[in-house]
Amino acid sequence: MTGGNTDEVGMDPPHIYVERTLAIIKPDAVHKAEEIEDIILRSGFAILQKRRVHLTPEQASDFYAEHYGKLFFASLVAYMSSGPVIALVIAKDQAISYWRELIGPTNTIKARQTHPDCLRAIYGTDDQRNALHGSESFTASEREIRFFFPDSIIEPVPVGQASKDYLSRKVNPTLLKGLTELCKQKPVDPVVWLADWLLDNNPNKPKVASMRVQEPDN
Repeated sequence: MTGGNTDEVGMDPPHIYVERTLAIIKPDAVHKAEEIEDIILRSGFAILQKRRVHLTPEQASDFYAEHYGKLFFASLVAYMSSGPVIALVIAKDQAISYWRELIGPTNTIKARQTHPDCLRAIYGTDDQRNALHGSESFTASEREIRFFFPDSIIEPVPVGQASKDYLSRKVNPTLLKGLTELCKQKPVDPVVWLADWLLDNNPNKPKVASMRVQEPDN
């Protein structure tokens, strides 16, 4: 091959990940599962995996092992094994913090006073039966997703400088050229114009040389 850009040979495919977290619809709210899932979708989350399961007391104990020894542990295990739960892997930018904000404070009674529009205030029962679960951190979400979905592959989420480096190398140079040209042209529909420009000027677009078809000799 001649005339090509050898820097592109062996280039790693771009890796962009959307954060995932585990949501659980607990036994006291399972009858409202369809309604809650609709709220999840309307809040901009994608539901990647879903599983309905009735945990045994032993499984509930394993899931909440970090709370072992606390006064509420036995009642928590009894509650989580009292009926089926629905485990959901949901995805969105900053999914962990956004989902925890959406479900609200742990204590349903306090949530009704301080965050009356949160999901626990709406669907929870009391200070312990709070309808919904959300992972506290990325590490917790990894462990909890694997608990319910052992075959799930959890990709790393680039944050901070890693994301900035990726954008500065792969996106910003071409995007800056397009935006500069956009300001010069001032089209009626700038979004459509920029989309077309990016398609035409994508540096990774394969260049196909024109070929002349030779007519067969008669």
